[in-house]
Parts: sequence; C-alpha cells; structure tokens
Amino acid sequence: MGRMAEVGGNTVKKAKRLAADPFRHSRGFPDAGVVIVEYGDFECPYCARAAGILRELVNTSDGQVRQVFRHFPVFDVHPYALTAALAAEVAGAHGRFWEMHDLMFANQDKLADKYLMGFARAVGLDADLVVGDPAQPYGDAVEDDYAGAAQLRVEGTPTIFIDGVRYRGRLELGPLRSAVARAGSGSSRLSAGGRPADEPSADEPSADDGADRRRRRAPWSRR
Repeated sequence: MGRMAEVGGNTVKKAKRLAADPFRHSRGFPDAGVVIVEYGDFECPYCARAAGILRELVNTSDGQVRQVFRHFPVFDVHPYALTAALAAEVAGAHGRFWEMHDLMFANQDKLADKYLMGFARAVGLDADLVVGDPAQPYGDAVEDDYAGAAQLRVEGTPTIFIDGVRYRGRLELGPLRSAVARAGSGSSRLSAGGRPADEPSADEPSADDGADRRRRRAPWSRR
C-alpha cells in the first residue's frame, strides 16, 4: 500500500514507489541464453578483480552471456561503497552506468566525492549530479538491490548467480566458462520478478573469498 500523510489536516495517500528494474544494469545481448547476476560493492577488491573477468566473459561469449550488476554495498567495512553505488545509479540514469562502473573499479583507491565528480566528468556528466543531495534519490534503487540480496542471504561480495544458480567456483575465466556451458542456452531459472530463483540456505557460502560475512543493518533501515 502507499504511504499516508497529512496535508492541511486531511489524510492523503502518497503514490507507491515503483521498484527499480532489477535488470537495469546489464551488458550483453538482451536475449542471451545465459544470464549472470552479480551482487557487488565498488570498494570490494574481489569485485574489482571480477569486473574485468566478467567483462571478458561477456565480450568473448559470441552473444551467449548477459551480465547484470546489482548493488550490495558492504558499508560497515567500506566507507565509500554506498556513495559510489549512488554515483553509479546517477550515471545509469544517464546511460553511463558501465562507463562509471569500469572507471570506479579501475580506480578503486579513489572513491571520495572529489574523485567521483572527476569520473562523472570523464563519462560526460555534470559532476555535481553524482554526489551530495542530487544523488540521494537514487538510494531507493540501491535499497531495492540490497533487499533482494538479503532475501537470497547474500552476505559477501562478489556473489554471483548463473541462470539463478549460485556460482561456487573460482572467479577465473576458465571455470566461469565451464559453468556457463553447463547452464546451457535457454535454461534460465530466473524468477518472474527478475530475481535469481534459488533460495540458498543461511549457511551457504558466497563466491567472495575474503569479504566480511556478518549480517548487516543497512543505513536506510534506521529510518
């Protein structure tokens, strides 16, 4: 239901916020036979390592693989993860998500606001849009991704699903190609809501080989 508010002594119903499209950040052909969904954090070193590998996997797949990125900022360990996610969302709203994604992962030690502004200029955006108050409305999209990850018991980054099945192998091109081949064209198990269809158990490990796996309380959950 929509939220309720009082205006001039009268109670009115606010419009329900639309959920973000879970496939809004994807590269590769839309009709690719295999879909890889990554839950990532722009300050996670393992995600930075995975970024180039996943890009090469898509680029050398002959149109058979589509990559989808969703946010899972590990904010209690990485102080710039959330603001970087917001900057990426702003860039995505202007058709520049992957350019911003690649720049931030390539310069992972430079994610303070002044650098995010520089990255925005580099991809052709107004630098003032990606930081501070103008970026705050994009937090809803980050929250949607984070909530979806929590439902799947994602606890570390990167966590990867291949056609809805959690990937447990090494984040290397060879093992990933083998996993894609096993998935096969047209065998996607993504749910109707656009989320990976499997529901992993609470003790199921993620693909991350180093991130903190404690249960986290999101900044927006304190509102």
